[in-house]
Amino acid sequence: MILIVSVLVLFTISSFAQTKKLEQIGRYTLVRIKGDVPTSEVMKILVDRYAGDIKYGFDLAGYGDIYLAFMDQIRNATFKEEELPVGEKLMWMLFRSHGKVKVVEDLEWAGKKPLPVFTFKVEKDYKHYEIIIPRPCGNISLRRVEKFIPDAVCDIQVSPVKANINDPITVDMSATQHAKSMEIDVIDPDGAKLTTKSLTPESAKWQTKFDRPGEYAFKAKALNMEGKASSNPCEAKTYINFPPVCKLWTSCLPCEDYVGRPITLDVSNSTDPDGEVVKGDFEITDEAGNIVATYTDTEKPFAWEKIFDKPGMYTVTAVVTDDFGAMSQPAKLDLEVTQERLHFLADIGPLYARGSHGPYAAARLGLGYEIVPDILDFIIEAGGGLALKGEPWKSIFMANVLVNAHAGPAFIGVGAGFATKVKEERNADAVLIGNVGFDIFDNYTTKGSIFFETHAPVGEGRTFSKHHKLLLGFRLMF
Repeated sequence: MILIVSVLVLFTISSFAQTKKLEQIGRYTLVRIKGDVPTSEVMKILVDRYAGDIKYGFDLAGYGDIYLAFMDQIRNATFKEEELPVGEKLMWMLFRSHGKVKVVEDLEWAGKKPLPVFTFKVEKDYKHYEIIIPRPCGNISLRRVEKFIPDAVCDIQVSPVKANINDPITVDMSATQHAKSMEIDVIDPDGAKLTTKSLTPESAKWQTKFDRPGEYAFKAKALNMEGKASSNPCEAKTYINFPPVCKLWTSCLPCEDYVGRPITLDVSNSTDPDGEVVKGDFEITDEAGNIVATYTDTEKPFAWEKIFDKPGMYTVTAVVTDDFGAMSQPAKLDLEVTQERLHFLADIGPLYARGSHGPYAAARLGLGYEIVPDILDFIIEAGGGLALKGEPWKSIFMANVLVNAHAGPAFIGVGAGFATKVKEERNADAVLIGNVGFDIFDNYTTKGSIFFETHAPVGEGRTFSKHHKLLLGFRLMF
């Protein structure tokens, strides 16, 4: 910022040893100003107009290195009105003679009374340059140069002001002024000092992280060139978000006979100390650690109805996320999901005794037990056959046991049974049974199948051609 001067200078110089005596003002002028203009306004106007002359004068005086600081600071400078005492010395003064800017050095005010002046200081490289401008004119002069060490002004910025556990926290003290070094005390949520970090103006940034939630304070100070600590308040804070706590609940534990039935996995009772839960994530793995299924719920109540289609040991892992993006520690449950093995069953269908000569409508009730689910089952059932042809055919009672082997939806089985006599002149039959069938639907809790079954008689004189039975049926297992 710049100052340029005003008015006219008349002065008379007489020498005594090496010091020049300035006895009068008003003859030689640096700049010319017309009218009575306030000094501050004059300076602002003349800075741009006479900047080149001022620079030339500073270079001539050997102080060209402070020209830019002078021009930069003068626009906002606060001028003091003083009186220069008789006998006060100046290091140099700029003036104009025969149209040229000149400098006179080692100057003493030798007037008859004190000289009214304006003063202000230019700061550069920890030095104060006291500039004197005589009020009757606008010449620029240097009174004295003093070393000074300014107080450090501490500044600290911490970002972000809120973060999650182990997120990077950036501490920035690069806006600190006049510092040789800076120190930061980090205070944990309990009020204890966690650590102290030293920085320099050349390396004024630091990054850290915290593994505990709560509010952390950064209390800083800056030290100037003499080691004096800054006095201005210098503190910043960051808040480490508390993660939510996941609480996992299931509708069955143990989950016996739950293959094919919905099991509710629920994290709705999860909590967050300083916010709210906004998401639940679920993962199911089998005994080998393979992922079976995953699910994400972003709407309350954060639950998942899962149907397991195979029995086994499963691990359910759930995490919840809060409204600031923090995730909970995983919550786990081990589930043994078993398949229901004992079922009721009902068979119905047409039965033929001795080929087409004896038609019956057959119906049976029984129990089925899965020895190895979906592989091997055992059936015991009993029922009757209603004779449709009339005499000599009689309605019958039947009971049998079967073992079926399954390959996907198809099955084949063998067994034994008993049936009362189909005619008055016949005896009751012990039979060997064979059947084949196919599951037409299976929703794990209910299964429907079609099957074909043949009964072969056992005993002396019992031929297949005269004593067999054939059954085409539908079986419902539930």
